[in-house]
Amino acid sequence: MKTAIVGASGYSGEELVRLLLRHPQAELAAVTSRQYAGQTVARVFPKFGHEPRAQTLRFSEPQPEWLAKMADVVFLALPHGVAAEFAVPLLDLGCQVIDLSADFRLKSPALYKEYYGHDHPAPELLPKAVYGLPEIYRAEIKNASLIASPGCYPTSILLPLLPLLKARLVKSTGIIADALSGVTGAGRKVELEYLFAECNESARPYGIPKHRHLSEIEEQLSVAAAESVVIQFSPHLIPLNRGILATLYLTPEKQFENEQQMAALREQIAQCYQAAYGQEPFVRLLDGPALPDTKNVVGANVIEIAWRLDPRTGRLIVLSALDNITKGASGQAVQSMNILRGFPETAGLG
Repeated sequence: MKTAIVGASGYSGEELVRLLLRHPQAELAAVTSRQYAGQTVARVFPKFGHEPRAQTLRFSEPQPEWLAKMADVVFLALPHGVAAEFAVPLLDLGCQVIDLSADFRLKSPALYKEYYGHDHPAPELLPKAVYGLPEIYRAEIKNASLIASPGCYPTSILLPLLPLLKARLVKSTGIIADALSGVTGAGRKVELEYLFAECNESARPYGIPKHRHLSEIEEQLSVAAAESVVIQFSPHLIPLNRGILATLYLTPEKQFENEQQMAALREQIAQCYQAAYGQEPFVRLLDGPALPDTKNVVGANVIEIAWRLDPRTGRLIVLSALDNITKGASGQAVQSMNILRGFPETAGLG
């Protein structure tokens, strides 16, 4: 099967290149970048110089008609607003499209405009787009022509929280999510606040109180809870290249007032997570004293999840860690491609 990457020179694009060059059942047939058009992948990304395909594959200008001739599945690693401009003609030409931008993650054009500041460029495609969270929407992904791959923050929050909401183990009100992200989450761009001297030895919040990813987080949580869900979300930038650590503060539906009630709730939570993710290849449920750690997930298409009940506050604390470029972006997109094309879900991601 042949694949193409539009916008292959960014961090997510580079990670897609890495994964698809080594995929056992997919050929990387085309990569595009206006900046690097004419140059080989090996020249732009020397780390792939030992890959035979990287030595001959050249970056091209992004042209939908040409891409449709070259590839069956096209990944869009482009900024929001730009991705839709390519999705429309590519779908019309018969390609299956996996979009890593935010253009098709929301079902509501009004919500998109509220959070992204402009009208949606292709609102007619929103109803057919499938939210590409494989552990939740695997059946829908199998029959999709347009997959909207989730953001990195939403993945780190939704996977730990959705099973608990669906099982009615936690309240849908009063949810607080704190998340720490590495600098690559901002994309490959030259801006003052992302220079080494500005980020190193520094930790700072941003996007408070209404980060753009809130829109898809709350939309997906509302579907799971069957009611409107509003959460408090505070993202932070920390001096790591890649990785996200999220901490969720939740209120159990049933309060625990003694050790017996606490043990019963603990068992319910454990069973809930086992039922949801016990057989999932890319969800690592931690037990015992272990807690999520970004160093254990960097470069892997894996999310770690752990949780603790706090008898002092009556809260449930859930924690997760993932690589924002892999499970939070490109790895998850390849996972969706595997499902879409009937490959083993772990193909190219082991």
